[in-house]
Order: sequence, then C-alpha cells, then structure tokens
Amino acid sequence: MAKAAGASDPSPSTTSEVSGIGSFSIFPGTGFLEIRRAASGTARREAGLKPVILAGAVVFAVFAGWVDLRRRRIPNWLTVPGLVVGTALNVTLGGWNGLKTSLLGAGLGLALLLPFVLVRSLGAGDWKMAGALGAFTGWKALTDILIGSVFVAGIMAVALVIYKGRVRQTMRNIGHILVSLVTFRLPESRVSLDNPDSLKIPYGVALALSVVLYSAAHLWGVA
Repeated sequence: MAKAAGASDPSPSTTSEVSGIGSFSIFPGTGFLEIRRAASGTARREAGLKPVILAGAVVFAVFAGWVDLRRRRIPNWLTVPGLVVGTALNVTLGGWNGLKTSLLGAGLGLALLLPFVLVRSLGAGDWKMAGALGAFTGWKALTDILIGSVFVAGIMAVALVIYKGRVRQTMRNIGHILVSLVTFRLPESRVSLDNPDSLKIPYGVALALSVVLYSAAHLWGVA
C-alpha cells in the first residue's frame, strides 16, 4: 500500500530517545526486571541507616564493650549520654520521624532484655547499653543486632569454656539442668546463676562485636 502523503518513517533518533518516567529513565531494550532491580536498590539505600548515625553507634558500642571487658560493668555515665546522643542525632537528621525511630529503638531494647535483668542473667549496664544502641539504630536494625549478639555470645562462651578447660564440667552442668527440667526439680547450687565459679560472658562485648559486624554488612550492602 502506498504511503500517505506527508507521512514519514520514524527516524532512528526518535525511536532511540530516552523516555523519562518519574525518577527512572527507560532505555530501549530495558526490561521490567532491570527497572525493578534499580528501584529496589534505590529504596534500600534510602531506607538504610545514615552513615553518621551508624558511625556513632559503632563508636559508642566499641567503647562500651571495651569498658565492659575491663571493668565487667557498663556505668550510667556512658549509657545515659549514649542514649541522649543517639536520639539527638536522629532528631537532627530526621526531625520528628527521627525522634520516633529513636524512641521505638530504645523502648524495644529495654523491653526485650528486661526479663533477663529480672532473673539476674544480664547486668543492668548491658540492658541500658542495648537501649542506647536502639536510640542510635532504631528498632529494625536493633532487632538484627540483638539476634546476632546471641550467636556471638554463644561463640564466645564455647571459646571461653575450651580455653579454661571446663568442657567436662560444662557438659555435666548441662546434664544437671536437663535432668531438672525433666524431673521438675531445681538444679543443684553449683549450676546456679549466682555461682561465683561460673564462667560469665561480658555481653557488652558480644553486643559491640554484633554492632561492628552489622555495620560492615550494611556498608557492603548485605544488611
């Protein structure tokens, strides 16, 4: 069929133009999967922790862990200012949303670890340290950090038991605890949490290592 008068074929330059849709640029041959990947990568970067806040959390956690390792306690003069600084950073960079993030993070850290403080399996300083970290990171990141700290503390405990040559005694104590659970009886006094001879893991150190690992994973785009 003859072409209509005045009609012309679209030029290659017209078909190869970039079409802008919102904040994305769609090139010819770009599939939906590529666009979706770009969108998810952008959202991940925007939703991530700000570098300043993450750096502040690392500095606070490492210093608190060092104090816990040296003194086996984390004082209030460190945890309370840590909570204030974490909240201030989030408010400065995020406004009211930053304040909400800090309050939810601190509240979650204090609420989750409170039962362990009440049964005396966790020190009050470690508990306050978790609350201060929540003020820095918010509740989502703090959840990952707390879960990671459980595994880090477990690895530290195994290493300490092997280093101290207490493998047999530890296995014996675990057996006593399992028997007490089956028979509904209290374990013997030598496996009590108040036993001064028991090996204790500085949880502040495990928490600090978890923050460092989380920060590294975040910077590498894993977290």
